[in-house]
Amino acid sequence: MNRAFVLGNGTSRKNLDLEKLKSKGKIYGCNALYREFTPDYLIAVDVKMILEINQYKWQYDNIVYTNPNKAYNKMRHLNFFNPSKGWSSGPTALWLASQHKYDEIYIIGFDFQGLDNGKVLNNLYADTRNYKKANERATYFGNWLRQTRTVLIENPKIKYFRVIQPDNFCPPELNTVDNLKTISYDIFYKNM
Repeated sequence: MNRAFVLGNGTSRKNLDLEKLKSKGKIYGCNALYREFTPDYLIAVDVKMILEINQYKWQYDNIVYTNPNKAYNKMRHLNFFNPSKGWSSGPTALWLASQHKYDEIYIIGFDFQGLDNGKVLNNLYADTRNYKKANERATYFGNWLRQTRTVLIENPKIKYFRVIQPDNFCPPELNTVDNLKTISYDIFYKNM
């Protein structure tokens, strides 16, 4: 099966063993994921994250995609989107995986809404460099949702699976996308 996993950094993927996914398909990750795991493709569109990644020259041995930006356009070994999507990292990673034409793409850690009904940040890297504090208000997810939905609709031949915990928020706008199925982690583990 031609399959990929696109990892957002929502807390719903906290207990997922990423190493076990490596033999199951290509892995696309975002931002600070590189600190603890090496995906096949890392996507970071925030200037501060690219500067951090470059500080460690992580892109010299790994594939990193970003948007063109004058703050780092002379840095070596970065892959630039041309033209820039102008999107957030998660939906951009999903778009890139979709461009690579997999049969199935599993979307993991795209929690959209913050914790406590959106009141508190929902990110595995809260309280770390280049991230908000864990007790800060979550960023509104409207752009992430719109961008994600656009990718799904523009790629009707790809089967997408959004993997969630039972108590995860499920935006109603995703329920109308024919090629997306929302599944639990239990079903995800059985499929793998």
